[in-house]
Amino acid sequence: MHKAAFGLKRFGAASQIIAKNHFQHSARAATISIASSEESTFKNGLIKAFLLTSALVLAGATTTGANCESSDAAPKKEEQQPTAWGSRDQLQTGIKLFTGNANRPLAQDIANHLGMNLGKINVSHFADGEVNVMVNENVRGKDVYIVQPTSPPVNETLMELLLMISTMRRASARKITAIIPYYGYARQDRKMQARVPISAADVARLLEAMGVDRVVAVDLHCGQIQGFFGPRVPVDNLDGGTVGVSYFGDMDLINPVIVSPDAGGVYRAKQFREALTKKHEVDCGLAMIIKQRAKANEIERMDLVGSVQGCDAIIVDDMVDTAGTLCKAAEVLKEFGARRVFAFASHGVLSGPAASRIANSVLTELVVLDTIPLSEACVATGKITQLSVGPLLAQAIYNIHNKKSISALFK
Repeated sequence: MHKAAFGLKRFGAASQIIAKNHFQHSARAATISIASSEESTFKNGLIKAFLLTSALVLAGATTTGANCESSDAAPKKEEQQPTAWGSRDQLQTGIKLFTGNANRPLAQDIANHLGMNLGKINVSHFADGEVNVMVNENVRGKDVYIVQPTSPPVNETLMELLLMISTMRRASARKITAIIPYYGYARQDRKMQARVPISAADVARLLEAMGVDRVVAVDLHCGQIQGFFGPRVPVDNLDGGTVGVSYFGDMDLINPVIVSPDAGGVYRAKQFREALTKKHEVDCGLAMIIKQRAKANEIERMDLVGSVQGCDAIIVDDMVDTAGTLCKAAEVLKEFGARRVFAFASHGVLSGPAASRIANSVLTELVVLDTIPLSEACVATGKITQLSVGPLLAQAIYNIHNKKSISALFK
């Protein structure tokens, strides 16, 4: 009834046009043209047109006549445009956030910034060390984000990540994004000698084989790692230096100089310097240390390119492992007249004797992100400050889910 009533209103004007044509045809055929006859013919034609239009509407027919909609017709309902996560309920129906055992505090921080809860999942180990994954909620048709840095123990956390991705794929998740704040095996990104693997590329192959759709990382050791993934798996390499820039920008620094610990990190140091100058109007210098390695994790000698005399030096690197290179670089800077020596690294691996080396070094402060949890020994040094990368990763997830720009986060 509602459809028929709407159709009658819509085609009311069309009925009048049809009736008028019928009237004109009748008038030409009539032998007597008097006013009463014309009026009678018009009424009959109008009734016929009215009945014809009603039959067409009830039969589901449509018409394309222009300007035939009456002014009191019901307005056409606009399609509801997709919006940003306007409510918590809307967010939780379309997205799921899970984590393994590598860095649960970071995952919880991301969830808090997104205003949602972590997904229900059990990642445990059997007596023989095998990883067991069980997802305890429905993920069919959902966009799943898995937060799992492949930090020490690297092989264990990597296997957890691979099996979580495989589990989500077999559970019919619509899209799987791996949030890997720290990408393990990143330093093995090329063949330095014969008969060695390119492990960073092999890890990328494993992730693709499990069915990952997208990867988000923070400060990859080398940007070329993004190319180890195929074109169907886009990789977003977030700049963790923006978090460090905000921290050092609020400090009272005297003639700061940004120092790259090697030639490969000059671009990273330059970006850090430009961001510090642009956002906090801090005039910074730039210097570089050239190091000669005797073997892995062992430095033979270091030379300084640039001046740090009477300046606050900030060593900027992507990671700190055993801290041997970092502590020796700090000593070199002190020998060349640096006033204070700070260090910033996105990933504080801090394995082996790192804690004791930093505690006994000339470093004033080491600032790292929470991509990798700090050990109790590192916290006890009193020289290590950890900043949260959770807000940056949460914003990245938000932008990806809402099809917004990632590069806009760093402008």
